[in-house]
Amino acid sequence: MPFWMLISDFLHDLKMNKTRVFLTTFAIIWGTIAIVLLMAFGRGFKYRIVANITNAGNQIIRVFGGQTSIKYQGLPEGRRIRFTTEDANVLAQSIPQIQEVAPSYGRWGVRLKYKDKKASTYCEGVYTNFEFLRTMYPKAGGRFLNELDQQNKRRSIFLGSEITTELFGKKDPIGKMLLMDGVPFKVVGVMQKKTQMGMSNGPDNRRAIIPFFTFESIYSHRYLRMITVRPNKITDNELIQSEIYRVLGRKHRFDADDDNALGMWDFVSNIQEMSKIFTGIEIFLGVIGALTLLVAGVGVANIMYVVVKERTREIGIKIAIGAKSKHIIAQFVFESSLIAILGGGLGVLISVAIIFLVTKAIPADNESLAYLGSPQISTAVLITVSFILGAIGIIAGVFPARKAAKLDPVESLRYE
Repeated sequence: MPFWMLISDFLHDLKMNKTRVFLTTFAIIWGTIAIVLLMAFGRGFKYRIVANITNAGNQIIRVFGGQTSIKYQGLPEGRRIRFTTEDANVLAQSIPQIQEVAPSYGRWGVRLKYKDKKASTYCEGVYTNFEFLRTMYPKAGGRFLNELDQQNKRRSIFLGSEITTELFGKKDPIGKMLLMDGVPFKVVGVMQKKTQMGMSNGPDNRRAIIPFFTFESIYSHRYLRMITVRPNKITDNELIQSEIYRVLGRKHRFDADDDNALGMWDFVSNIQEMSKIFTGIEIFLGVIGALTLLVAGVGVANIMYVVVKERTREIGIKIAIGAKSKHIIAQFVFESSLIAILGGGLGVLISVAIIFLVTKAIPADNESLAYLGSPQISTAVLITVSFILGAIGIIAGVFPARKAAKLDPVESLRYE
């Protein structure tokens, strides 16, 4: 049957049954919107969670000192394990799978003052590689701590965005001098605002960062707060953890199987686990959306059965004048497929518009709503929707079409 005839028959049916075609198309549109939005928001939520974990640590493992719970070589349990800079050097030299090692000091209750503004925060003394290990990137116009700050024990300070606002308001803080526990420091940079999961001693937005050796000279701390390591390959994270227990166990004389001797926070495993969980959620949401779309497909099939009954006489005439079964089947499959394609296309367009509006409407500084502000329409979603719509169009048209093609011409002409 010529294509133009299929189009002509469809337009004629559309003209005669506007309400029916509209409701059928609307059902497909609604089902398409459901599956696209569910998948897009599910994927966006997964992306945001993973990004927030990464904001707290870029594929790192944090290592803390703990307390032994197993007797070892005549030494009692309950011994505290504390780190020094030497421990960080030993890890770097003993474990080749480690790419970066960053020892750091930490101190709560550090008092900052700029003119009449005051704030209390957590201060860390760090190496320069702390910037990318902890994703503490500076805003334009400023910088993170550099090697000269370290070597010369400069009184340079890098501030989180929130505590900067508390002290300086809307003023540019770069180059300004403030007092930290009565000692003057020069602000060299302000961290870009970020949302994060997996905080250590509070959010990074409220943190004060100074050079490692400057911290050491001012506060004379003997023990580190933590050691941060980054694997060469993320697949080495479990091996590195066992090696850390082995190396530090030998140095501090504790059993390598004593889990309480050290504390570890593995961001690599956290991201992998969260990715698996949200992949499962994505699949679940996709199944719900697909079922919604299939229900719409059932509606299309029912409508096509009604169409067959309404057009029984027309079908009988076509068969009587020589129309073949394949022509009858092609007509109904084409109509159901066209309805599915039109409804699906409109559904995708509406979904894209909704996602665009939601993305623009979510305030950038609203951390709670930020999780809704990153929906993503992936290629997999579009392929899934296309596959389901194609199946709906064929299945919803084939069965009514086969019934129509089997009609007896004489009986069809008698049908009222």
